Amino acid sequence: MALLRGLLARPLASYYLLISSSALLLIIGLTMVFSATSLREFATGGNAFAALTKQAIFAAIGLVAFWACQRLPARTYRALGQPLLLVSLALLGLLNAMVVLESFSDGDVSIGPIRANLNWLHLGPIQLQPAELAKFALVLWGADLLARKGAKLGWWRELATPLFPGVVLLCVLVGYNDLGTMLCLLAVVVGLLWAAGVRLRVFAGLSMAALLGVGLLIAAASLGAGSGAKGAENYRFKRLTSFLTTPSQEECWGDSLQLCQARDAIDNGGWFGAGLGKGGAKWNWLPEAHNDFIFAVIAEELGVVGSVVVLTLFAVLTYTGLRIARRVHDPFRRLAAAGVTTWLVSQAVINIGGVVGLLPITGVPLPFISDGGSALVVTLAAVGMLASFARAEPDAARALHARPPARWVRLLWAPLPPLPPARRRKGQPEGGKVGPRSGMRRSDEASATRGDRVTRIGSGSAKERRR
Repeated sequence: MALLRGLLARPLASYYLLISSSALLLIIGLTMVFSATSLREFATGGNAFAALTKQAIFAAIGLVAFWACQRLPARTYRALGQPLLLVSLALLGLLNAMVVLESFSDGDVSIGPIRANLNWLHLGPIQLQPAELAKFALVLWGADLLARKGAKLGWWRELATPLFPGVVLLCVLVGYNDLGTMLCLLAVVVGLLWAAGVRLRVFAGLSMAALLGVGLLIAAASLGAGSGAKGAENYRFKRLTSFLTTPSQEECWGDSLQLCQARDAIDNGGWFGAGLGKGGAKWNWLPEAHNDFIFAVIAEELGVVGSVVVLTLFAVLTYTGLRIARRVHDPFRRLAAAGVTTWLVSQAVINIGGVVGLLPITGVPLPFISDGGSALVVTLAAVGMLASFARAEPDAARALHARPPARWVRLLWAPLPPLPPARRRKGQPEGGKVGPRSGMRRSDEASATRGDRVTRIGSGSAKERRR
């Protein structure tokens, strides 16, 4: 424990913990995507490495985004918050409009090279998920807004404008097609408000409003929202309540197929797993084994030991994000770090809880590990922003300025963070430094007894006393 405390006391401990945990999760993700997709890709296209190659390309793009975000100062992130939010709202509005038009038409609806597919926009050969960009945009915009409001957050009207209308509009546009991602957005808002120090009664009011909104979106599935059909059984309500009861044998071959197959895969894994690449669930038994249910493949092939390693890495990432939020002095950095950490952790908890049967199945991917390009690129960009905040911790910034790396390292990796203000000595006034002469006079005056000072003031001529 003493060794661990000594390592955590190092100035750049947060930075190295963040980089190492994220890199290990990314490597595990690429490995498990190959394991979960190699058979299917070989059977359909004759190339077992097709899905891995695609995911590796997105990982390379994400690393470039990580490098770029690590170099940006905080003022750039504050300036990007509102434009990114507007772009996300526009893309989500376009996506929902095209999905609604498709429900009233016989074929696919397209605008030039733009096509829609439930949660994805196809811009020619590029596939984009606007909801992933909306998470990052909400973190930046919300952190900047709350940081500017400061002590005014104690008033309801300061929270009501413009934070609540923007969050409601974003949640409606996302939740129309994707209820799971909307829950992640609500978790981000809770993380931002918690880091800002909002009172508990505000959280109570927000919880009631969130439950009402989720209920309305669940009811909207009966009218055709998302994947639902008008007049059919409400699929959202059934998915959200399926984990409360044990599915029957008939349900395991019907609507509860994913949950039953995931539990069987976890049970087959045991303590040490069947071996990497030797799992049976991915042989077209488990739907979405490479995406939403990739944790079941990990549990089957790597066992309890491999699952605990993944959970430990997410725990380290959580601790590091909250550590960064606690150590930085800038309010925007603190709020943004708390928002990103809440986003990644809540998404991981929702995904893993749905796979093991402790939470409803909502269809959100597992960060760093699930197959998906948009989610991986945006996640690595958010981690890059966290890395820049970790380097801006006061102790880390002083250490980097005390012994700066070589110039070519700063050009290729990251520039020096801003140097924090000097530490104020005990007894020193906050407005400025005490000059040497004034400090000397003060110490001499303090060292003299009260009687000596009175005698000294009272002695001399009247002119000297007036002076």
